[in-house]
Amino acid sequence: MTINFDLDGTLVDLYGVENWLSMLKAEDTTPYEIAKPLVNFSVLSRYLNKLIDSGVKVNVISWTSKGGSKEYNEKVAKVKREYLAKHLPSVKFSNIYIVDYGTPKHKIANGILFDDEVKNRENWTGYAFDETDIINILKALC
Repeated sequence: MTINFDLDGTLVDLYGVENWLSMLKAEDTTPYEIAKPLVNFSVLSRYLNKLIDSGVKVNVISWTSKGGSKEYNEKVAKVKREYLAKHLPSVKFSNIYIVDYGTPKHKIANGILFDDEVKNRENWTGYAFDETDIINILKALC
């Protein structure tokens, strides 16, 4: 089994950062650095580590910034990886895919997807869930 997580709007409250859109348009990575978690990362880590210990693969599939330059999107990818290392240090992700904005996520991995984007869930070939009940779903999978 593989579980895949989106970041922005799913695990991380990028859209709750004041002036996030204008900062992204100005190619400022600050919103990705300071966004608050949307779930309790301590609890999330506990369940993810239980699942990983039982053989489940855990991936992140996240997009770079819409319309960002190649250089900016490289910075975005680096910042997102650093965010995960800082906030979920005990979780050994199988893969962290930071891909170009709009890349169909169902072409990258399979299994279960947690994503706030309706289109990503609709196109997913396995089970897909929104961001509203992540912890309870993971708890049930344990």
